[in-house]
Amino acid sequence: MTQTEHWRWTESRWKADYDWVNVDTITAGIDIGSVSCQAVILAGDKLYAYSSQRTGADSTENANKALNTALVGTGMELADINYIVGTGYGRVNIPFANRSITEISCHARGVNHVNSSVRTILDMGGQDCKVIKCDGQGKVKEFLMNDKCAAGTGRGIEVMADVLSVPIAEIGPSSLDVDVEPPPVSSTCVIFAKSEALGLLSEGWTYKQVLAAYCAAVAQRVVRLIRRIGLEREFAITGGIAKNIGVVKRVEDQLGIKAVKLTIDPQIAGALGAALFARDWALKTKGL
Repeated sequence: MTQTEHWRWTESRWKADYDWVNVDTITAGIDIGSVSCQAVILAGDKLYAYSSQRTGADSTENANKALNTALVGTGMELADINYIVGTGYGRVNIPFANRSITEISCHARGVNHVNSSVRTILDMGGQDCKVIKCDGQGKVKEFLMNDKCAAGTGRGIEVMADVLSVPIAEIGPSSLDVDVEPPPVSSTCVIFAKSEALGLLSEGWTYKQVLAAYCAAVAQRVVRLIRRIGLEREFAITGGIAKNIGVVKRVEDQLGIKAVKLTIDPQIAGALGAALFARDWALKTKGL
């Protein structure tokens, strides 16, 4: 009997339907994270295609898979891409990248391209969270990062999905389906939070109450990070947890501000920024 993988989130791929042949540059950004990897292709300065997939053990293989998946149906080949920038924790292991840049700079640039009014970005990744403050051109002014712990990150949400046997896409909505908001779980460690969740179930808590308590703890943890660096409007959230309404709403409630709704998949912000940096260098190379 196959065990259900409740943690498994939906991978995605998208392609525009316009002709890319006559644009001035074709560039790509590859973001290799600890839990997910994305590839973004720009035709000129427009988003043309992207892929978002689960990260495996081999960063080089992840990069190849992400780019090849994004290229499906485009008629492009690797040789058609003028410049490629890698980002994320696995950025140094992308063999076909021309350059690598930190994900902090890439998230700021990617979000700025979508909405230049954003000044504070909360990037909720697979193994860490970052708060980034940027200017109107998407340049990083300041940033703060949590410690290397999966608590309050995508990996922590995945663990909770399996512990409670709840599909990961249902965690956010289910966590809001409670009559009274329970207190947050006390632990900031995934291992102890897992034990605490099981203990609460044995005490008679419903799984929705446990999810509410865990999402509240995640929100509380990242809000403390935001307050340490200071919140400047407008505010946006990137990364996979940006899709978890249970965490997002609690962050918004605690901060007293609504997050800007980005018009892109929030998981591709870093790869988009990398592709935009790649376009800068491609234009310089061409003397444009």
